Amino acid sequence: MIPGALRETVARDGERIVYVARDQLLAAMQWLKETPGQEFNYLVDVTAVEFRDRERPIEVVYFLRSLERRADIRIKVELPSTDELVVDSVWSLWHGADWLEREVYDMFGITFRGHPDLRRILMWETYAEGYPLRKSFPLRGRFSRAEQVRQALNANPEAHYSLEELSIAEAGGDLPEDMRDRLRRGERGVVPEPPQT
Repeated sequence: MIPGALRETVARDGERIVYVARDQLLAAMQWLKETPGQEFNYLVDVTAVEFRDRERPIEVVYFLRSLERRADIRIKVELPSTDELVVDSVWSLWHGADWLEREVYDMFGITFRGHPDLRRILMWETYAEGYPLRKSFPLRGRFSRAEQVRQALNANPEAHYSLEELSIAEAGGDLPEDMRDRLRRGERGVVPEPPQT
């Protein structure tokens, strides 16, 4: 049994699922990665699940693989929805958790304590509609599609993305003409300084 585990179950596909207490996550993950005979050295994915039942907690789900042993395991951490949605980052163990944890933060609003660069990754920084994969999020969002595009473009995307990334968007015809002109000239936007507090 993993240190700090609450319970262990087996999924329908035969894969092991282990529930770990939130305050024991890092110790359990380190044990899984470094203990001989375990050696789950590859973090495949990090995601979350929010159930329709308000009484069930939100779960953060980690999918680990031992490349040498060809074994898989899912680790779940329950976050009661009435609590703060905070869990320790596993970035210190697997640097590949960087973008995976950012996606869960962006889509579910779960904070990963100790993450080196926790900010939105799919939605723009000033996105104000909430967290799109939460059950409370409206199916069509809170703003019209046109308003969402207007907000996204006002966020000055060329200052945050590489010219290569923006060239891909340009190929789809999604960039406004003034931004296309700047790209043709090889210019970048300017990231505005955050307001001083």
